[in-house]
Amino acid sequence: MIAAIKPAGTNTRGLLAYLYGRGTHDEHFDPHIVAGFAMLGMPDPGRDENATLTDLGRYLDEPVTLRNSEFGKPVTDHVWHCPVRAAPEDRYLSDGEWGEIAQRIVQAAGIAPAGDDLGCRWIAVRHAEDHIHILATTVREDGRRPRLHDSGIRVGDACREIEKDYGLRRLKKGDRTGARRPTQAEMHKAERLGWEQPSPEWLQDRIRAAIPHVKGAEEFIAYLEASGIEVQVRRGPSGDLLGYAGGRPGDVNEAGEQIYHPGSKISPDLSLPKIKARLESGQPEEHPTARRNHPSTPWHQAADALDTLHTDLADDTHAQAHITALGELLEATAQKAPANLRAELHAASKAFARAQRSQIRAEDRAAHALRSAARDIVHTATGPDGSALAALVAALVWAAIVAGRWHEAKNHAHQADAARQAVQHLQTAADRALAPTLVELTARPPKEEARRVLAGDVRAAVPDHAERILAGPAWSALATVLAGAEARGHQPHQLLKEAAAQRELTTARQPARVLITRIQHTARNPAPNRRAEAARRRLTIAGSIPTQQTGIGRLTVVTPSPAEQQHRQRR
Repeated sequence: MIAAIKPAGTNTRGLLAYLYGRGTHDEHFDPHIVAGFAMLGMPDPGRDENATLTDLGRYLDEPVTLRNSEFGKPVTDHVWHCPVRAAPEDRYLSDGEWGEIAQRIVQAAGIAPAGDDLGCRWIAVRHAEDHIHILATTVREDGRRPRLHDSGIRVGDACREIEKDYGLRRLKKGDRTGARRPTQAEMHKAERLGWEQPSPEWLQDRIRAAIPHVKGAEEFIAYLEASGIEVQVRRGPSGDLLGYAGGRPGDVNEAGEQIYHPGSKISPDLSLPKIKARLESGQPEEHPTARRNHPSTPWHQAADALDTLHTDLADDTHAQAHITALGELLEATAQKAPANLRAELHAASKAFARAQRSQIRAEDRAAHALRSAARDIVHTATGPDGSALAALVAALVWAAIVAGRWHEAKNHAHQADAARQAVQHLQTAADRALAPTLVELTARPPKEEARRVLAGDVRAAVPDHAERILAGPAWSALATVLAGAEARGHQPHQLLKEAAAQRELTTARQPARVLITRIQHTARNPAPNRRAEAARRRLTIAGSIPTQQTGIGRLTVVTPSPAEQQHRQRR
């Protein structure tokens, strides 16, 4: 059950005309009052042919009129309006049940507290089977204004209890981080103009798409303008940017003026201060994955940055920052991916937008590596090769799973659901991304003897999943990958252990596919040279030993410390 409190209005009679009217598409039928303040003697134009909307409006406005006559400053924002809608699959509710529900909602909101005979005047009008409209005038019988601060939260909590008590569909509790739903007027306008999305949704998609491309607030505004969005900015006396609002071209009011939506109203995380915090966070020291010796594309670097995501979630503020940046990386990947993956990746990015925000404050500097990877991807001139793309999309699947688990642990129900929806789209994209690679690998399998040896490596390295791997359709392709890595000097057993350790395989639908993308990603590094590594360690040890110079010419005599001498004797 959804109760959507509307912004305060000024015209009681005007709202009544809508509630008792035919509706914008003739969808209203038999409008009548099912509950209200002091029902005895209340005029109901839906049931009494002698009652008028004007009579009902005056009845509801009486406390407002009396207060305005006594005080110099009149009350104008006095119309409280809250539609309450059942889910499509919910059972039919009688007038009596809707009346009880309305009573509980006005009590929770503070419109008419339980046991308070001096509360606000209100009515609940039913003009359809699946919803009612509650209208109240927010001046109490004693002339005071009701306390409506945080009424939305209280009404939401009441709806969760109503769902349980009436056996209705159970929705999850909100946390005030969801994006604003388009109004009925905005949805009808989009339909009338042939737009696929109402303006707030259209703007949200394009603003999110802009974030990976820019590094500062001024650049962000310029990018929005260049992408065709009407932008209205607010600046301080010094010229500093203080806020912005976006408008959709062609979205004008009755006077022909452009309609603008502030960023914070489009979505809580799209306010200018929050975007600035993400864009202009400090430049921390280089991420460990960026210091590798091998040449690497932005796609490889992004997968590298995701490798450590599960270790970055220990601190809540760091976790929230990484999940927010993960959304940016998803958006960047969707923009630059091949056409056959773009729709699923865009769907994943849009679903994950709800998982990007929670009540936990993000330490944005902690997610510099992910954010940099997103920017590198959108600015790269070339697309990914097949293995790099498959590795990144597989890493995104795992990252979205990890994000969803973190949200579940924090009881962020809406965010966890959003992450699960994103995972479904990402898994489809991952299957498509890997398909050409599987065909190519399966076409050149290693010899049977080599396959038996590699199967032994699988059983030794990942015994808990070996049978699923060896019986799966991707085993032949995995054997080809392992054989190729072995030919380049890698040890298949070690590669398998490392790949399995990076991401658990229990929840993997096809663990062989997961291992293919991970091994292709890591095996592109040069195979370790043991002699070179031993020499490097000896040089490192020697460099840390105190030295004594004889002062004779350029000769320097290195005198081992007592601890080093003992170490050498033991060797």
